Amino acid sequence: MSLRDAAVLVPVYRDRSGDLRIVLIRRGERGMHGGQLAFPGGKPDPSDDTMLDTALREANEEIGLTIDAIEILEALPVFETLTTGFRIAPFLARIRPPDRWQVAEGEVAEVIEPRVVDLLAPGVHDEAVEHHPTWPGPRKISFYRIGPHRLWGASYRILHPLLPRLAAGAWEV
Repeated sequence: MSLRDAAVLVPVYRDRSGDLRIVLIRRGERGMHGGQLAFPGGKPDPSDDTMLDTALREANEEIGLTIDAIEILEALPVFETLTTGFRIAPFLARIRPPDRWQVAEGEVAEVIEPRVVDLLAPGVHDEAVEHHPTWPGPRKISFYRIGPHRLWGASYRILHPLLPRLAAGAWEV
């Protein structure tokens, strides 16, 4: 299977209380990843010169995050999805969140901003055996519980190694 390129922004910021937060979206119900938690991002357009351009454009289109509110901290390792055929380039970014998110209707159902400390709390990280139509059979998945949702798959694989580093202050956020 040939891989399709995609890029995501991994936005982080400190709220007014000083808590470190991650910005996630819950995708609209239609499409391959409908209803799932993810980072803002998507496939490149012909106007994108780089995968970073893709991540920045998609973050603007999906949640209204403007380029002047974004500082790239690091290009993270590229991840390949296990079943959907994507090669994802993630970019960690310190952001200034807007007063109100401008979500792309139909594409984004909501913006979710969990605190890093909550994601690291006991019982939030878990595993379950799941079966999905595109999988050959049941498999164990790891995930984070975020309210009534679960963050799993490629987004989980991007976030999981970042959380302890973010909590330890590896980047000035």
